[in-house]
Amino acid sequence: MDAVNSRRTVLVAAAGAAALAGCSNPGDSGGSSSPTPGAPSGSASATPGASSPPAASGEPSPPAQAGQVLAKVSDIPVGGGKIFAEQKVVVTQPTAGTFKGFSAICTHQGCTVSTVADGTIDCPCHGSKYRIADASVANGPATRPLPARQITVDKDSILLP
Repeated sequence: MDAVNSRRTVLVAAAGAAALAGCSNPGDSGGSSSPTPGAPSGSASATPGASSPPAASGEPSPPAQAGQVLAKVSDIPVGGGKIFAEQKVVVTQPTAGTFKGFSAICTHQGCTVSTVADGTIDCPCHGSKYRIADASVANGPATRPLPARQITVDKDSILLP
């Protein structure tokens, strides 16, 4: 075997070993691992009703909020909304105390919507507008509503699960 083929063999073997190592978990006994039912792939699962360990004072810690905090309730204007481009979600408050979550991706050609004004969620690319109450199309060229996104309100916070 010449030096070039020998080097290729070593590189291929090393790449294969690295790829296999990335497929196993530390402490894994080589058995098959299946995700927790109902848990999204790549997410940690929590046991419902599990309490937090006691704090240093001996008192139980308050339970952690489930999900990512997007905003405070007061950040979402009544009759308007706010776009969270990084999370690709729009949160609206069509009437006082009613919060709705929708995808921030326009159903026309996939642009991210840019503003919420005058009762609509507006796309800058081709002028599509969606109603803040139900994300139905108020003005084309889009023909389909924005898909709903699950949000939760916990006290004064709006969360994205």
